[in-house]
Amino acid sequence: MRIRGDVFWDWADPTLHHRTHDETLSDGTFIDVQVRLSRTGNTQMFIGIYAASGMPLHEEAFDSRPGESMTRALVWGVGRARRIATEGVPAADRLAASK
Repeated sequence: MRIRGDVFWDWADPTLHHRTHDETLSDGTFIDVQVRLSRTGNTQMFIGIYAASGMPLHEEAFDSRPGESMTRALVWGVGRARRIATEGVPAADRLAASK
């Protein structure tokens, strides 16, 4: 069972239509990528990476993916989730998050 963190709960809105990609990697790490359209028509995305035990390793949400359809954002998000799960959070992203 996954233990959701604050990023997920702040992003979650079950009233909005969304698409999901769930995947368990060979080491048991679980990735969860969700995309949706906001009430104003923006494509939004959530990326969650969880240990085999269900503990959150990384969660991030994007309020807007300008110019991207839900399908395109989902493909990008799955690639990003796989990279983070295997390589960790890119250094540039860690620096941007700390500002």
